[in-house]
Amino acid sequence: MGYRVAVIGATGNVGREILNTLSERKFPIDDIQAVASTTSLGHRVSFGEDKVLNVIPITDFDFSGVDFAFFSAGNPVSAEFVPIAAEAGCIVIDNSSQFRQENEIPLVVPEVNPHTLSNYKNCNIIANPNCVALPLTMALKPLLEAAGLKRVVVSTYQSVSGAGRVAMDELFNQTRAIYMNQPVIKEEFPKQIAFNVIPQVDLFQPDGTTFEEAKVVAETQKILEADISMAITCVRVPVFIGHSLAVSVELENPLSVEQARALWRKFPGISVIDYHQEDGYVTPAEVTGEDDVFISRIREDKSVENGLLFWIVSDNLRKGAALNAVQIAECVVSDYLQK
Repeated sequence: MGYRVAVIGATGNVGREILNTLSERKFPIDDIQAVASTTSLGHRVSFGEDKVLNVIPITDFDFSGVDFAFFSAGNPVSAEFVPIAAEAGCIVIDNSSQFRQENEIPLVVPEVNPHTLSNYKNCNIIANPNCVALPLTMALKPLLEAAGLKRVVVSTYQSVSGAGRVAMDELFNQTRAIYMNQPVIKEEFPKQIAFNVIPQVDLFQPDGTTFEEAKVVAETQKILEADISMAITCVRVPVFIGHSLAVSVELENPLSVEQARALWRKFPGISVIDYHQEDGYVTPAEVTGEDDVFISRIREDKSVENGLLFWIVSDNLRKGAALNAVQIAECVVSDYLQK
């Protein structure tokens, strides 16, 4: 049995990756449609090796004939059209932050909290987590279960693809301008991103934190179903694809480096690359196109009792967005539609 599927935001970074992932994983599809804003009218996108889809403007699209709708077109589009799609009977998997903190809407990482999908029929909407909270919760889940989490401190190194295709173009254009001794033009980022790092992702809140930082904390706590004390600084770096996180955890009970490494190696979707040598860790350049979350640089944090330090890297367009969305749909199919 196949399903009728629509990808909204199909011309964007994540939308294209969702189409690729649906094809690669052979999600059961009878009909697939690419949907985007009216500015994408006339565009075409690839699905699989030999199929090309004409892009349909969302204002002309009828959701009543769709089983699964993958939204990746930003908060304004989700706010307007997700309720319409859900009301029409679609199972909506939304990649924006619009619905993530609503109590009745599950926020799902299939390896971490698949049981929360049992509530999806409340409103036919499932939220896909933030691309930082997602790999972070996968790394924290086995630690929480084994030893308890007292405090988590995170510094992120987030690639420009997390801000969209135009942001990737800005990094490319600024880099070229610097090499060619031309003016550096800033449009998407508040500071120059080429050969620089920017300690701001999203807008500032009155207390000095950014919305991105607040989202990661709130989503981590919701996914793990635990009121964990957290501190985070989100930083944009001149990398095209791949988010990295430097993490320090203070555990409630003792857990050795060897025990933590063993827990992560058994956890689905995590790969441990951790050797004490110059190339014994993973960087963003090595994870592009990879599905797993990679953990490296595991060591004891001697500044606190029961402390661990480690490094996380993942492809933010794959597991950080598209792959997780498709895995959610796969879970819905296997656990709730085929009974």
